[in-house]
Amino acid sequence: MELKQIVTGFTGTENCTITPITNGLINTTYLVEDHDSDEKWILQKINTQVFPFPEIISQNHLLINGMLEEGNYPLEIVKPKASLSGHFILNDDNGGSWRMLSFLEDTRTFFKIPDLKTAYESAKAVGCFLNTINPEHLPDLKVPIPDFINFEKRMQDYQTSLQNASEDLLENAAPEIEMMNKLMSLPQKWIEMERDHLLPKRIIHGDPNVRNILFDSTSKPLAVIDLDTVTVSTILYDFGDMARSYTNTLDEDLKTAENNFNPHMYRTVKDGFLLYLKKKLSFDELENLDYAAQTVIYIQAIRFLTDYLNGSTYYSTKYAEHNLDRTRNQLQLLKGLRKYLLVD
Repeated sequence: MELKQIVTGFTGTENCTITPITNGLINTTYLVEDHDSDEKWILQKINTQVFPFPEIISQNHLLINGMLEEGNYPLEIVKPKASLSGHFILNDDNGGSWRMLSFLEDTRTFFKIPDLKTAYESAKAVGCFLNTINPEHLPDLKVPIPDFINFEKRMQDYQTSLQNASEDLLENAAPEIEMMNKLMSLPQKWIEMERDHLLPKRIIHGDPNVRNILFDSTSKPLAVIDLDTVTVSTILYDFGDMARSYTNTLDEDLKTAENNFNPHMYRTVKDGFLLYLKKKLSFDELENLDYAAQTVIYIQAIRFLTDYLNGSTYYSTKYAEHNLDRTRNQLQLLKGLRKYLLVD
């Protein structure tokens, strides 16, 4: 099925221009300009290797949007468009799953936080989003990616990779494996707190990277986007991932990333994140924000290293040691954070 047939299934017209958007990391994305209605839309082919149940992410998106609309949410909301048949997912002849979303004009995105002001406003926007979608009683939200935030499984996968990796890979990664193993007890507290139900179940974004915020021309946040990873877990994960992605002064692919942690950015992100959420969070959540930042960085390093030892089958890589360089980068970031927190 051609692209225009998919577009016609959503809009009813073939009088359109379809332009690829190439900065996405998972889904295949296009900008659709409907010349009959003079409207613009985002068309996406969902990566079912990552999201095996497209209907789930569609249902979750609609559910979250309803909560945002009812909660006096101050930012813009990206809305799924129903097809002419009334469905929000269309399948092509090859089994591919497609969706269409509203397009917000005159926006920009960042792949790296440019300054402290943008960091604060971004963290505040995510905090506002999380505050709005977490009422007293949570709705029935489905899990889009099973075991995505199962740290016990991440550690088990790492142990398996150590047992099965080739001698060459183990030798190449020996310093990183040693550092990982020294900190192997770090995620245990997280695992035990979840097991003992000490961390409240909340709706989280799951990927609160700055790439998933749209800004206006003055760098003011307009919308929190990409709700595919929204799930029920601990809110500590979102804070930890924001700390991980916002405070890294260098690209995460750089292996020579000494001193890549920005402590000023960390304090700013925490202040912005807590602006809307401080009164809502429990004592255990507030007390473990710094711990969460360390643990999420460590787990991301584990994931990169596990994939390297497995032959780099999950993350897209450009050269043989790409995942090992990513591991080194995350370990340097963790080292900087722990030094700032006076842990080491």
